[in-house]
Amino acid sequence: MYSGYITDVEGIKVGHSQSNEGMTGCTVVIYEEGATAGVDVRGSAPGTRETDLLNAEKMVNKIHAVLLSGGSAFGLDAAGGVMKFLEDKKIGFDVGVTKVPIVSGAVIFDLDIGDYSIRPNFNMGYLAAKNAKEEEKSQGNIGCGMGATVGKILGPEYSMKSGIGSASMNIGNLWVGAIIAVNSFGDVYDYETNSILAGAYDYENKKLLNSYEIMKEEKNSKDFSMKNTTIGVVATNGILSKSEANKVAQMAQNGLVRSINPIHTMYDGDTIFTMSTGKVKSDVNLIGTLSSEVVSRAITNAILSAKSYKNILSYKDLKKY
Repeated sequence: MYSGYITDVEGIKVGHSQSNEGMTGCTVVIYEEGATAGVDVRGSAPGTRETDLLNAEKMVNKIHAVLLSGGSAFGLDAAGGVMKFLEDKKIGFDVGVTKVPIVSGAVIFDLDIGDYSIRPNFNMGYLAAKNAKEEEKSQGNIGCGMGATVGKILGPEYSMKSGIGSASMNIGNLWVGAIIAVNSFGDVYDYETNSILAGAYDYENKKLLNSYEIMKEEKNSKDFSMKNTTIGVVATNGILSKSEANKVAQMAQNGLVRSINPIHTMYDGDTIFTMSTGKVKSDVNLIGTLSSEVVSRAITNAILSAKSYKNILSYKDLKKY
């Protein structure tokens, strides 16, 4: 396991809520003062909320939370609960009559693992926001990681269990952290050793397969539209402009490239958000490069922390088979 967590960035809070029966949940990352934010949507099948306003030319300069949710497009409903919680605390963009919390978000597809009729909703989003704290360090089968799986090129019956993971790094007083829900079409590798950790698994012959090699053999004839996606948040105390925050989100996607293969396919909706608390002066290139590394570390932690669910094997139980 790699050390650190996104909440090592001072002021960042993380909260989770989930359903064991539905095997789904949501995770919220909150910065109450309002964070300068950016986003990079790299996959071709995204499910997102409030991403256009993160463009550099748009008016709103700060966001207050990012929602990471299961439930496919249904899960976007949880953002309403996050907004309600923040409004109750008088956090948001002041419009005179009230304060409007700016909550961006993205979702993963997990409807096929538990009870599909149970998905993150307003109440689950509210609870996740209520649970948010700076000391939160849970990983694996929690929040948005509850129903996450990887390696689905031959269908869900060949997939392995994944989850949500986090990591952080610092250079002096500059901190960069990430939290990533790993629900990829492709296989997941340890970015330092390039060894496969989890992915398509042949349960009959008890061996890991190679999705890229399967793809080259043109065996991937399944329908995977909107059924994958790796999403997450990079947070830093480095000072970033809105355009720089978007650049950091782009660079952070390199962490996905190092750790997941195939990645950014037509079947994925890979999305990374950046949140800057704006406390420490630093170089945007350094922040972006650190971001890509903490994303890779968080992805590894998501795999190492995950627990098996029914007949879907996790890395922890791989040696038993």
